[in-house]
Amino acid sequence: MKIFNIAIDGPAGAGKSTIAKVLAKKLNLTYIDTGAMYRAITLEILKRNIDLNDIALIIKTIKNTKIDIKDSKLYVNDREIANDEIRSPLINKNVSIIAQIPEVREQMVIIQKRIASKGRVIMDGRDIGTCVMPNAEYKFFLTASLDERVQRRAKELIEKGYNITLSDIVKDIKTRDMLDSQRKFSPLRKAEDAILIDTTGKTIEEVANEMILIIKGEESVI
Repeated sequence: MKIFNIAIDGPAGAGKSTIAKVLAKKLNLTYIDTGAMYRAITLEILKRNIDLNDIALIIKTIKNTKIDIKDSKLYVNDREIANDEIRSPLINKNVSIIAQIPEVREQMVIIQKRIASKGRVIMDGRDIGTCVMPNAEYKFFLTASLDERVQRRAKELIEKGYNITLSDIVKDIKTRDMLDSQRKFSPLRKAEDAILIDTTGKTIEEVANEMILIIKGEESVI
């Protein structure tokens, strides 16, 4: 199978995952949610009550954990991970702490590169265009205003029944932005050749169609 990769990066709440899923269906690509992979590892570490300062044990846990993608679904140790399991406020609070550990990212990038090498893949995260798939055929960097990102995250959490204030969400997103952009190993940044798209005030379909027009304007990938 011919390798065809699309990389999508951007901060929390920019709409990366939702838009990537839409594009995956429209363009017949395998969707890889790297954020979900980090969240799943965070869940695994928290379930085992591992000290977040115990880097050696965290790395050992990752190396002994089987992570795979099948039909765009995430599996950990051959168990499909439900989206709700990894979208709780507790995971939101801790995922960037674990994801900023250089050794963690090194291990996860190895896994992500292996998955990307299998065929037609669209992958979203924080360092996809800069680190995981630097040679992707298309790279996009999605952003949105802080207010828009907060409102989106609030809607998501309220729909799932979590009792959380807007001030808590603002604090969480600002903290994640800081950790993601300031970490030493593969920080969140726009690749030089990535196309910047501001999703503020736009629907998912509008952004997806904008991206498809860019892709199909150069070549047919369907």
